[in-house]
Amino acid sequence: MQKTSSNSLTQFYDQLVTDFNEELGVMWCYMNPHPRPCFTPQLLNDLSGFLHVIRNKVSSDIRLTGRPTIKYVVFGSYKPGVFSLGGDLALFTECIEAADRDKLRKYMRLSSEVMYSIYTNMDLPISTVSMIRGNALGAGFEGALSCDYMIAEEQVQLGFPEVLFNMFPGMGAYSFLARRIDPVRVEKMILSGRIYTAEELHEMCLIDVVANTGFGEIEVENFIRKLDKSRNTRAAILKMRNMINPVSFEEMLNIGEVWVESAMSLSAKELKTMQRLVRSQDRMAKSLDSSESIVKMQEASR
Repeated sequence: MQKTSSNSLTQFYDQLVTDFNEELGVMWCYMNPHPRPCFTPQLLNDLSGFLHVIRNKVSSDIRLTGRPTIKYVVFGSYKPGVFSLGGDLALFTECIEAADRDKLRKYMRLSSEVMYSIYTNMDLPISTVSMIRGNALGAGFEGALSCDYMIAEEQVQLGFPEVLFNMFPGMGAYSFLARRIDPVRVEKMILSGRIYTAEELHEMCLIDVVANTGFGEIEVENFIRKLDKSRNTRAAILKMRNMINPVSFEEMLNIGEVWVESAMSLSAKELKTMQRLVRSQDRMAKSLDSSESIVKMQEASR
Protein backbone atom coordinates (compact mmCIF):
# COMPACT_ATOMS: atom_id res chain seq x y z
CA MET A 1 0.00 0.00 0.00
CA GLN A 2 1.46 3.31 -1.10
CA LYS A 3 1.21 6.11 1.43
CA THR A 4 2.45 9.64 1.19
CA SER A 5 2.86 12.17 3.94
CA SER A 6 1.89 15.81 4.04
CA ASN A 7 3.80 18.19 6.27
CA SER A 8 0.62 20.10 7.11
CA LEU A 9 -0.96 16.88 8.39
CA THR A 10 2.02 15.49 10.26
CA GLN A 11 1.29 15.28 13.98
CA PHE A 12 2.92 13.36 16.79
CA TYR A 13 0.88 11.42 19.31
CA ASP A 14 1.78 9.19 22.22
CA GLN A 15 -0.63 6.36 21.37
CA LEU A 16 -1.55 6.96 17.73
CA VAL A 17 0.28 6.46 14.45
CA THR A 18 -1.10 8.47 11.52
CA ASP A 19 -0.31 8.57 7.83
CA PHE A 20 -1.85 10.30 4.82
CA ASN A 21 -2.46 8.84 1.37
CA GLU A 22 -2.70 11.93 -0.81
CA GLU A 23 -3.77 10.03 -3.93
CA LEU A 24 -6.94 8.65 -2.31
CA GLY A 25 -7.44 11.42 0.21
CA VAL A 26 -7.26 8.90 3.04
CA MET A 27 -6.01 9.68 6.53
CA TRP A 28 -4.98 6.49 8.30
CA CYS A 29 -5.21 6.47 12.08
CA TYR A 30 -3.65 3.46 13.81
CA MET A 31 -4.32 3.05 17.53
CA ASN A 32 -1.24 2.02 19.51
CA PRO A 33 -2.24 2.07 23.20
CA HIS A 34 -0.08 0.88 26.06
CA PRO A 35 0.39 -0.82 28.46
CA ARG A 36 -2.52 -2.89 27.10
CA PRO A 37 -4.62 -2.81 23.90
CA CYS A 38 -7.63 -0.90 25.23
CA PHE A 39 -9.03 2.64 25.27
CA THR A 40 -6.67 4.22 27.76
CA PRO A 41 -7.26 7.86 28.79
CA GLN A 42 -4.15 8.85 26.81
CA LEU A 43 -5.43 7.11 23.68
CA LEU A 44 -8.77 8.88 24.04
CA ASN A 45 -6.98 12.23 24.46
CA ASP A 46 -4.86 11.50 21.39
CA LEU A 47 -7.97 10.61 19.38
CA SER A 48 -9.66 13.81 20.54
CA GLY A 49 -6.64 15.84 19.42
CA PHE A 50 -6.47 13.96 16.12
CA LEU A 51 -10.14 14.65 15.37
CA HIS A 52 -9.58 18.33 16.19
CA VAL A 53 -6.75 18.47 13.62
CA ILE A 54 -8.94 16.78 10.99
CA ARG A 55 -11.83 19.17 11.70
CA ASN A 56 -9.60 22.23 11.33
CA LYS A 57 -7.87 20.95 8.20
CA VAL A 58 -11.04 19.97 6.33
CA SER A 59 -12.85 23.16 7.35
CA SER A 60 -9.88 25.23 6.13
CA ASP A 61 -9.73 23.35 2.82
CA ILE A 62 -13.42 23.96 2.17
CA ARG A 63 -13.10 27.68 2.91
CA LEU A 64 -10.06 28.05 0.64
CA THR A 65 -10.76 25.66 -2.25
CA GLY A 66 -14.30 24.38 -1.82
CA ARG A 67 -13.16 20.77 -1.45
CA PRO A 68 -11.42 18.77 1.29
CA THR A 69 -7.94 17.29 1.00
CA ILE A 70 -9.04 14.53 3.37
CA LYS A 71 -12.06 12.58 2.14
CA TYR A 72 -11.78 9.46 4.30
CA VAL A 73 -10.51 8.66 7.77
CA VAL A 74 -9.65 5.02 8.46
CA PHE A 75 -9.31 3.79 12.05
CA GLY A 76 -7.33 0.66 12.74
CA SER A 77 -4.83 -0.87 15.12
CA TYR A 78 -1.08 -0.48 14.81
CA LYS A 79 -0.76 -4.10 15.95
CA PRO A 80 -2.85 -6.28 13.62
CA GLY A 81 -3.40 -8.98 16.25
CA VAL A 82 -6.07 -6.93 18.04
CA PHE A 83 -8.27 -3.96 17.16
CA SER A 84 -9.18 -3.10 20.76
CA LEU A 85 -10.13 -5.09 23.84
CA GLY A 86 -12.43 -2.32 25.05
CA GLY A 87 -12.45 0.09 27.96
CA ASP A 88 -9.67 0.56 30.49
CA LEU A 89 -10.70 -2.07 33.05
CA ALA A 90 -7.72 -1.29 35.29
CA LEU A 91 -8.91 2.32 35.53
CA PHE A 92 -12.48 1.19 36.14
CA THR A 93 -11.55 -1.05 39.07
CA GLU A 94 -9.36 1.70 40.51
CA CYS A 95 -12.22 4.22 40.37
CA ILE A 96 -14.79 1.81 41.78
CA GLU A 97 -12.61 0.69 44.68
CA ALA A 98 -11.82 4.33 45.53
CA ALA A 99 -15.47 5.35 45.06
CA ASP A 100 -14.17 8.00 42.63
CA ARG A 101 -17.34 8.62 40.63
CA ASP A 102 -16.02 11.88 39.16
CA LYS A 103 -12.95 10.26 37.59
CA LEU A 104 -15.05 7.49 36.08
CA ARG A 105 -17.56 10.04 34.79
CA LYS A 106 -14.73 12.07 33.21
CA TYR A 107 -13.56 8.94 31.36
CA MET A 108 -17.12 8.23 30.22
CA ARG A 109 -17.61 11.75 28.91
CA LEU A 110 -14.31 11.77 27.00
CA SER A 111 -15.15 8.39 25.45
CA SER A 112 -18.62 9.61 24.47
CA GLU A 113 -17.20 12.78 22.93
CA VAL A 114 -14.76 10.81 20.79
CA MET A 115 -17.36 8.22 19.71
CA TYR A 116 -19.94 10.91 18.90
CA SER A 117 -17.44 12.99 16.89
CA ILE A 118 -16.58 9.97 14.78
CA TYR A 119 -20.22 8.91 14.40
CA THR A 120 -21.24 12.37 13.16
CA ASN A 121 -18.11 12.76 11.00
CA MET A 122 -17.51 15.98 12.94
CA ASP A 123 -20.20 17.54 10.68
CA LEU A 124 -17.74 17.40 7.81
CA PRO A 125 -18.11 16.02 4.24
CA ILE A 126 -15.92 13.01 4.98
CA SER A 127 -16.50 9.29 5.48
CA THR A 128 -15.08 7.07 8.20
CA VAL A 129 -14.03 3.43 7.98
CA SER A 130 -13.00 0.99 10.70
CA MET A 131 -10.38 -1.52 9.57
CA ILE A 132 -10.59 -4.47 11.96
CA ARG A 133 -7.58 -6.79 11.69
CA GLY A 134 -7.90 -8.25 15.19
CA ASN A 135 -10.53 -8.84 17.85
CA ALA A 136 -12.81 -5.92 18.75
CA LEU A 137 -14.49 -6.41 22.12
CA GLY A 138 -16.64 -4.16 24.30
CA ALA A 139 -15.73 -0.53 23.65
CA GLY A 140 -13.51 -1.79 20.83
CA PHE A 141 -16.64 -2.98 19.03
CA GLU A 142 -18.36 0.30 19.95
CA GLY A 143 -15.51 2.24 18.37
CA ALA A 144 -15.78 0.23 15.17
CA LEU A 145 -19.56 0.76 15.08
CA SER A 146 -19.11 4.53 15.33
CA CYS A 147 -17.72 4.57 11.77
CA ASP A 148 -19.78 4.76 8.59
CA TYR A 149 -18.33 1.49 7.30
CA MET A 150 -16.66 -1.57 8.81
CA ILE A 151 -14.18 -3.84 7.06
CA ALA A 152 -12.96 -6.86 9.04
CA GLU A 153 -10.52 -9.64 8.30
CA GLU A 154 -12.06 -13.10 8.35
CA GLN A 155 -10.41 -14.40 11.53
CA VAL A 156 -11.53 -11.58 13.85
CA GLN A 157 -14.12 -11.85 16.60
CA LEU A 158 -16.39 -9.09 17.85
CA GLY A 159 -18.82 -8.79 20.73
CA PHE A 160 -19.75 -7.39 24.11
CA PRO A 161 -18.40 -9.55 26.96
CA GLU A 162 -19.24 -6.99 29.69
CA VAL A 163 -22.01 -9.20 31.05
CA LEU A 164 -19.23 -11.43 32.45
CA PHE A 165 -18.74 -8.84 35.20
CA ASN A 166 -22.40 -7.71 35.29
CA MET A 167 -21.93 -4.61 33.14
CA PHE A 168 -22.91 -3.40 29.67
CA PRO A 169 -21.27 -1.33 26.90
CA GLY A 170 -22.19 2.25 27.80
CA MET A 171 -20.44 4.51 25.30
CA GLY A 172 -22.60 4.16 22.21
CA ALA A 173 -23.18 0.46 21.48
CA TYR A 174 -26.94 0.47 21.99
CA SER A 175 -27.40 3.78 20.17
CA PHE A 176 -25.27 2.79 17.18
CA LEU A 177 -26.68 -0.73 16.85
CA ALA A 178 -30.32 0.32 17.27
CA ARG A 179 -29.94 2.45 14.12
CA ARG A 180 -28.85 -0.62 12.14
CA ILE A 181 -30.74 -3.62 13.53
CA ASP A 182 -33.87 -4.12 15.62
CA PRO A 183 -33.73 -3.52 19.41
CA VAL A 184 -34.51 -7.18 20.20
CA ARG A 185 -31.31 -8.31 18.50
CA VAL A 186 -29.36 -5.44 20.06
CA GLU A 187 -30.37 -6.49 23.57
CA LYS A 188 -29.72 -10.15 22.76
CA MET A 189 -26.18 -9.27 21.65
CA ILE A 190 -25.50 -7.32 24.84
CA LEU A 191 -27.20 -9.66 27.33
CA SER A 192 -25.78 -12.88 25.91
CA GLY A 193 -22.16 -11.73 25.89
CA ARG A 194 -21.80 -13.81 22.75
CA ILE A 195 -18.73 -13.27 20.57
CA TYR A 196 -19.49 -13.14 16.85
CA THR A 197 -17.38 -13.89 13.81
CA ALA A 198 -16.85 -11.32 11.09
CA GLU A 199 -18.87 -13.52 8.71
CA GLU A 200 -21.86 -13.60 11.09
CA LEU A 201 -21.91 -9.83 11.43
CA HIS A 202 -21.57 -9.48 7.66
CA GLU A 203 -24.73 -11.57 7.28
CA MET A 204 -26.44 -9.17 9.73
CA CYS A 205 -25.34 -6.25 7.48
CA LEU A 206 -23.19 -4.77 10.27
CA ILE A 207 -19.88 -5.43 8.53
CA ASP A 208 -19.58 -4.21 4.96
CA VAL A 209 -16.65 -6.33 3.74
CA VAL A 210 -14.93 -9.45 5.08
CA ALA A 211 -11.32 -9.47 3.93
CA ASN A 212 -8.88 -12.34 3.77
CA THR A 213 -6.44 -12.46 6.66
CA GLY A 214 -3.61 -9.99 6.09
CA PHE A 215 -5.45 -8.13 3.33
CA GLY A 216 -7.41 -5.62 5.41
CA GLU A 217 -5.55 -2.53 4.17
CA ILE A 218 -5.83 -3.62 0.53
CA GLU A 219 -9.57 -4.24 0.91
CA VAL A 220 -10.02 -0.83 2.52
CA GLU A 221 -8.34 0.85 -0.45
CA ASN A 222 -10.42 -1.18 -2.92
CA PHE A 223 -13.57 -0.32 -0.99
CA ILE A 224 -12.73 3.39 -0.99
CA ARG A 225 -12.14 3.36 -4.74
CA LYS A 226 -15.64 1.90 -5.16
CA LEU A 227 -17.09 4.47 -2.78
CA ASP A 228 -15.58 7.27 -4.85
CA LYS A 229 -17.66 6.20 -7.86
CA SER A 230 -20.91 6.88 -5.98
CA ARG A 231 -19.62 9.27 -3.31
CA ASN A 232 -22.41 11.83 -3.60
CA THR A 233 -25.17 9.21 -3.43
CA ARG A 234 -23.65 7.39 -0.48
CA ALA A 235 -23.01 10.65 1.40
CA ALA A 236 -26.64 11.65 0.88
CA ILE A 237 -27.89 8.28 2.15
CA LEU A 238 -25.77 8.60 5.30
CA LYS A 239 -27.16 12.10 5.87
CA MET A 240 -30.73 10.86 5.45
CA ARG A 241 -30.10 7.98 7.84
CA ASN A 242 -28.92 10.40 10.51
CA MET A 243 -31.81 12.80 9.85
CA ILE A 244 -34.47 10.12 10.17
CA ASN A 245 -33.02 8.39 13.20
CA PRO A 246 -30.31 10.62 14.71
CA VAL A 247 -28.09 9.82 17.69
CA SER A 248 -27.80 12.82 19.97
CA PHE A 249 -24.89 13.57 22.26
CA GLU A 250 -27.40 14.02 25.09
CA GLU A 251 -28.63 10.47 24.52
CA MET A 252 -25.09 9.13 24.75
CA LEU A 253 -24.36 11.06 27.94
CA ASN A 254 -27.59 9.89 29.56
CA ILE A 255 -26.72 6.27 28.79
CA GLY A 256 -23.20 6.96 30.02
CA GLU A 257 -24.58 8.14 33.36
CA VAL A 258 -26.48 4.86 33.71
CA TRP A 259 -23.18 3.09 32.97
CA VAL A 260 -21.33 5.07 35.66
CA GLU A 261 -23.94 4.31 38.31
CA SER A 262 -24.02 0.63 37.36
CA ALA A 263 -20.23 0.44 37.57
CA MET A 264 -20.15 2.05 41.01
CA SER A 265 -22.51 -0.62 42.34
CA LEU A 266 -20.44 -3.65 41.27
CA SER A 267 -19.62 -6.22 43.93
CA ALA A 268 -16.16 -7.32 45.08
CA LYS A 269 -16.64 -10.59 43.18
CA GLU A 270 -17.40 -8.74 39.96
CA LEU A 271 -14.37 -6.50 40.43
CA LYS A 272 -12.19 -9.60 40.78
CA THR A 273 -13.51 -10.80 37.42
CA MET A 274 -12.50 -7.48 35.87
CA GLN A 275 -9.05 -7.74 37.44
CA ARG A 276 -8.59 -11.23 35.98
CA LEU A 277 -9.45 -9.83 32.57
CA VAL A 278 -6.85 -7.07 33.05
CA ARG A 279 -4.19 -9.72 33.75
CA SER A 280 -5.30 -11.57 30.63
CA GLN A 281 -4.98 -8.35 28.61
CA ASP A 282 -1.49 -7.83 30.01
CA ARG A 283 -0.47 -11.28 28.81
CA MET A 284 -1.91 -10.57 25.38
CA ALA A 285 -0.04 -7.25 25.23
CA LYS A 286 3.25 -9.03 25.94
CA SER A 287 2.45 -11.60 23.25
CA LEU A 288 1.69 -8.86 20.71
CA ASP A 289 4.92 -7.03 21.60
CA SER A 290 6.91 -10.26 21.20
CA SER A 291 5.30 -10.98 17.82
CA GLU A 292 6.04 -7.44 16.64
CA SER A 293 9.69 -7.77 17.70
CA ILE A 294 10.04 -11.04 15.78
CA VAL A 295 8.57 -9.46 12.63
CA LYS A 296 10.94 -6.48 12.89
CA MET A 297 13.93 -8.82 13.32
CA GLN A 298 12.86 -10.81 10.26
CA GLU A 299 12.46 -7.64 8.19
CA ALA A 300 15.84 -6.33 9.33
CA SER A 301 17.55 -9.56 8.29
CA ARG A 302 16.24 -9.47 4.72
